[in-house]
Amino acid sequence: MEQLITVERDSRGVAHLWMDRAEKHNALSGEMIAQMKSAVDELAADGSVRVVVLGARGRTFCAGGDLAWMQKQMSATPKERGEEAGKLAWMLQALNTLPKPLIGRVQGNAFGGGLGMASVCDVCIGTPDVQMALTETRLGLIPATIGPYVCARMGEAKARRVFMSGRRFVAEEAVELGLLARVVQPEDLDSAIEAEVAPYLSCAPGAVARAKALLRRLGPVIDEDTIRHTIDELVACWEGDEAPEGIGAFFDKRKPAWVG
Repeated sequence: MEQLITVERDSRGVAHLWMDRAEKHNALSGEMIAQMKSAVDELAADGSVRVVVLGARGRTFCAGGDLAWMQKQMSATPKERGEEAGKLAWMLQALNTLPKPLIGRVQGNAFGGGLGMASVCDVCIGTPDVQMALTETRLGLIPATIGPYVCARMGEAKARRVFMSGRRFVAEEAVELGLLARVVQPEDLDSAIEAEVAPYLSCAPGAVARAKALLRRLGPVIDEDTIRHTIDELVACWEGDEAPEGIGAFFDKRKPAWVG
């Protein structure tokens, strides 16, 4: 089996969790999502791991959903579509509730699910070339399973600026929206990540885990009912007329019917 997710640990208890599908711009396939969920579960249970850094090989953090996955959904049953959406939803929840600090290392594009993955990090550092977008509505879909995390990160007022429009925005606006903590030059990215890691190595790991869990309890509720609602909403989009038209137009390299 091809390794699409790799983990590197150092002697301090810092684990680097890499999306390792650079040739496909780290687009999220079903297998990649499954490997990520497995790796996150393993890191969560590993008492020797104190901090996790989420990064990506290559020029792109994550281009969103894999094209082959999207094509497969066009002919899937509602049950199958729900199961596939659930894989991403529960992987994101595993990252969101990881009982370790999760630091995002972002470069290049972070679209759709990639933006969702940035949203579940406790802090994200990016480079000036970062571009982000919630592109789902351009395809007749909605940013459903990533939605709770995007809203928790930005707040509803800021999320309304980008959640429905599908427009791209750059690193500077990503900072303003709260997705990135700051932007550094590519050659300074690793040192900036290290500056975020270092303070945690002086903190009690159990206290950090409890503090993170408390913060999530105090913030917006993202529970099983919320997650299942997002899955149902995405399946409903697939069952409508717009998603087949939008996805079909994308693969046919034409404009969808709603574009004048």
